[in-house]
Amino acid sequence: MSEVTINITDREGNKHAVSAPTDMSMNIMELIRAYELVPEGTIGICGGMAMCASCQIYILSKDISLPKKGDEEEAMLSEAFHVKENSRLGCQIPITNDLNGLEIQIAPFS
Repeated sequence: MSEVTINITDREGNKHAVSAPTDMSMNIMELIRAYELVPEGTIGICGGMAMCASCQIYILSKDISLPKKGDEEEAMLSEAFHVKENSRLGCQIPITNDLNGLEIQIAPFS
């Protein structure tokens, strides 16, 4: 099994360095849920379909290559609260070897 380390700041400002498997087809939203970094029912409400923005995160890393935003993600972020220039939906970012060292912050829950 191959793993990467992802650095996550939760909604209370606590920092977590978590191991993420790259061979399980997981995404960032699922990783946050697996480590229970937010209260149950406050992330992934739509099941990872880019329809609710409850998994919004802020990308803090400048040198990590991420997949481009799709039309669905762009549309959802245009309607979401607390959106910043570096906002992404965690459900739309698959965990790959390219994410090793990624630093993110979980957006507030609205």
